Amino acid sequence: MNDSNANDAAGHGQKPSESTDPSIMIRLAILMFFQFFMWGAWYVSATGFMLREDISMNGLVFALYSVGPLAAIFSPFFLGLIADRFMPTQFTLAMLFAVGGLLLFVAPSMASPFGVPDVSSQHWLMGRFSMLWQSLQHPFVLTMLGHMLCFMPTIALTASLSFKHLKNPEKEFPVVRVLGTIGWICGNLAISLLPGKDASSLQFFLAGTCAIGLGIYCLMLPHTPPPMKGKRVSFGEILGLDALRLFRSPSYTVFIIASFLTCIPLAGYFAFARSYVEASNVTPFGSATFAMAFGQMSEIFFMLVMPLCFARLGVKWMLAIGMGAWVLRYGLFAAAAGDQIWWMIIGGILLHGICYDFFFVTGMIYVDKKTPAAIRNQAQGFLVLVTQGLGMFIGAQVFGGLEVFQTEGGVLDWKGFWMYPAGFAAVVMVGFILLFWDKKPKADIEVG
Repeated sequence: MNDSNANDAAGHGQKPSESTDPSIMIRLAILMFFQFFMWGAWYVSATGFMLREDISMNGLVFALYSVGPLAAIFSPFFLGLIADRFMPTQFTLAMLFAVGGLLLFVAPSMASPFGVPDVSSQHWLMGRFSMLWQSLQHPFVLTMLGHMLCFMPTIALTASLSFKHLKNPEKEFPVVRVLGTIGWICGNLAISLLPGKDASSLQFFLAGTCAIGLGIYCLMLPHTPPPMKGKRVSFGEILGLDALRLFRSPSYTVFIIASFLTCIPLAGYFAFARSYVEASNVTPFGSATFAMAFGQMSEIFFMLVMPLCFARLGVKWMLAIGMGAWVLRYGLFAAAAGDQIWWMIIGGILLHGICYDFFFVTGMIYVDKKTPAAIRNQAQGFLVLVTQGLGMFIGAQVFGGLEVFQTEGGVLDWKGFWMYPAGFAAVVMVGFILLFWDKKPKADIEVG
């Protein structure tokens, strides 16, 4: 979607050297800031609310962090069938943000204790699916699933709208997008100002108010007609099936498999790191979510130094370092468990900049460079489907089972809990280093 819009801009006579009207950039930056402020205001701290004694939904943590990946899997259908064909982008965003905000308002009232069902008599795999199915029927999880089904498409839509109106996207979009990271940080920090902090139900009202306000704001964004209006689109294009021919390239195949596998241990960070940080008493201003915001702060720094690192290291070692950062992060968490060594925990959080930028951003750049222009959008969509969709979804289920396995007498063994993903990520990293060989880029491009 992003590339087609950028190409459209070029086709309309916009030269790469031109600069976008500053007022347009400011409006887009505001959009990014509040979009990620809203997400950051609940996504990290929600476990604090769920683990309250009067709420007692600790058995639903894995389910809550399954709804985002599920929404990512279904998002391409909405984008391809509706958002890209029938409504202007700004109206679609307004509708999605407003409905998603209303669901956030409703979410706290849907909270109720959840007793973990006994699935010991079933095969372990069937037991996990049975647990997931029962968890997804809980009103709180259903409400948050509805919210994420509204929210996930907005990530692609805000990017495509930005590319449509920026005259020099390669230079200007990072400036706009970095406001999203700052918004996430501010959303995290705002939680520490609430009565009850991480455990407060007000986090959902704060995020919901922001979402509804953002929906109204979207009506004032530049008019952006649906890019595929009047054009026929196949089901295969929506799924990104044309991108499957890229698997003819061995390096691309290794990259996709490694990316998918890396996202399995990644899921544990989003679902359980905040609870671990809180259990380790690393709570500046009384909020573990405040501590987690240091990760996004480091992301800003590493985003700025990425071009220099990319020029010196290349794709393979940028990706390998990103994977290695996940190994080191979980290793630090495991080593700090029990003794509550705060500098190791903070160090693991600060690695987020390398974990995210060197892995995900480099991966998107690799796909962009290795894919023919005709299927570039599908290839990027397929990457999101495989990583943030399937990989994160499976990871949420794995960590849900690992939580049960590592809990004895109601106490979670954090050291053992983090050792498993550290070991798994290390195996994936070594396999990637040994098997990924991208010596001849032209061979990868000629896949059609």
